[in-house]
Amino acid sequence: MRVEEVSAVSTNLSQDPALKRSNTTVAIACVAFVGSMVGMAYAAVPLYQLFCQVTGLGGTTQRVEQLSEVVLDRTINVTFDANVSSSLPWDFKAIDKKVSPKIGETVEIRYVATNTSDRPVKGEAIFNVTPFEAGAYFNKVQCFCFTETTLQPGESMEMPVVFFVDPAIVDNEDTKTINNITLSYTFFPRGDDQPVASLPVREVDGQPQL
Repeated sequence: MRVEEVSAVSTNLSQDPALKRSNTTVAIACVAFVGSMVGMAYAAVPLYQLFCQVTGLGGTTQRVEQLSEVVLDRTINVTFDANVSSSLPWDFKAIDKKVSPKIGETVEIRYVATNTSDRPVKGEAIFNVTPFEAGAYFNKVQCFCFTETTLQPGESMEMPVVFFVDPAIVDNEDTKTINNITLSYTFFPRGDDQPVASLPVREVDGQPQL
């Protein structure tokens, strides 16, 4: 086929109304898909919170208002872990790395977060406890998880956690031998600081093209 014929075929295809409609449909579908992914990312933290509360998975802890009235003469080691999403410009760490309270004793430990960027940034933390079986006996009186937090440029904030390990942990065959528990938090961006995935969209003859 000669060059002139190829050019003529390409021109006819670009002017074909059916092809234009097809391209438009594909472009709209792709944009809708990207938008749905962004929406799912925005809802990830609330959905995780609801999932853990309903199923009890992920080492879900208990939130309580009343302190334990019983303190056993047995200690348990609790280690604190800190993580931050790569899309959140924060430094986040545990000030108190490890404590060994008596079971039933109320303890306060602290984390600290610092905004390392030059703009205000919002973050929100999720958590888990390992081993998972211990989660039901890890009672938090005060906690910063699932709370949207805004840090100004360079600002640091201490975040306390007040907790106790329920003495009932020694009455369960599956948990009575647990001697070590890890409480882990991970911060993710929230609100306008959510990462947004996008695809470049251009127009050809007034029609959106990817």
